[in-house]
Amino acid sequence: MTSSIKTALITGAAQRIGAAIARELHQLGYNIIIHYRDSGTAANTLAEQLNQLREQSVACLQADLTSVTDVQRLAIESQKIWGRIDVLVNNASSFYSTPIAQATEADWSALIDSNLKGPFFLSQALSSNLKDNQGCIVNLVDIHSEKPMRKHAIYSIAKAGGAMMTKTLARELAPDIRVNGVSPGAILWPEQETSEHTKKSIVDKIPLQRTGDTLDIARTVAFLVCRAPYITGQIIAVDGGRNLTM
Repeated sequence: MTSSIKTALITGAAQRIGAAIARELHQLGYNIIIHYRDSGTAANTLAEQLNQLREQSVACLQADLTSVTDVQRLAIESQKIWGRIDVLVNNASSFYSTPIAQATEADWSALIDSNLKGPFFLSQALSSNLKDNQGCIVNLVDIHSEKPMRKHAIYSIAKAGGAMMTKTLARELAPDIRVNGVSPGAILWPEQETSEHTKKSIVDKIPLQRTGDTLDIARTVAFLVCRAPYITGQIIAVDGGRNLTM
């Protein structure tokens, strides 16, 4: 049986930006499917919190997005829960440094597959259902998709691919599915330790002179999902103006 309530699948939604997006779309009345890879405890905690606000409105699914088999399973299982997918947010991402001299094939696979291969094949697998519901896809890109980050060559390459994937899918899936992107700037510091000196040097280059908040990203995603019916193929930088000084 298909629910009358619109459903959003958000990858990597257990924590950080993904969790903020899940909360925002849930508040707007969507049923939410929280995808996670390893963060099962955090995913289930978030689901429990949101289900207390609205019963049976959130579910969790585990998958490794570097595996096309897992991606296809995620697509099948997500469509079975409420019978529909209206929104796909490709948020899950691996991020770590890969200086050229030390970069390996394993690094290439880990970063390209999680940031590019997984989102592409998940979009493909859900495209029929999204089309039936005149749905949309929002990809989390990065301001470094345009200006490379030092010592992060593979990550920057992957995100540049994500930007082109956004534009390509927008053209191929129109007119039935809108596809857009959001490029965060300094929103949350990486989970790897960042020195205070590095943080200050980054903030000093941001015209608004501060970091952003996960809610800034969540609200931009929500805008593209709910209030932008004539926008497709666009990538919005949410970076306090950082792209102007890079």
